[in-house]
Amino acid sequence: MNFNHLKNEANKVINPKKYSNYAEGGQVAAALETASGNVYTGICIDTACSLGFCAEHAAAADMLKHGETHIVKMVAVDQDGNYLAPCGRCREFLSQLDDRNDGMIVILGEDKTYLLRELLPFDWKK
Repeated sequence: MNFNHLKNEANKVINPKKYSNYAEGGQVAAALETASGNVYTGICIDTACSLGFCAEHAAAADMLKHGETHIVKMVAVDQDGNYLAPCGRCREFLSQLDDRNDGMIVILGEDKTYLLRELLPFDWKK
């Protein structure tokens, strides 16, 4: 499987900026592809009081805004192009948006993929 299109979409929205003395963002971007083939992106927002959110959350919000919930593939990258695993909060959040999302492919490298359920073992919802 080729996932370069998702990484390219994530790279397009990377744009590190300091918004204020207390907030910055854009160092990490995520792109997810839905079952209908649409791609949604998002960036991270980091704040001094941990009130920000991850790029995966932002991409999911973009998807939800368009009425979709079923994710089939996702990637997150930093400003240096490194692949990043979704944090535990993001894993749980994405799994709750649609029961089928436990089968989404999470890209963690050029030839390194996992299903969300592999990254979220012992799911309390099952």
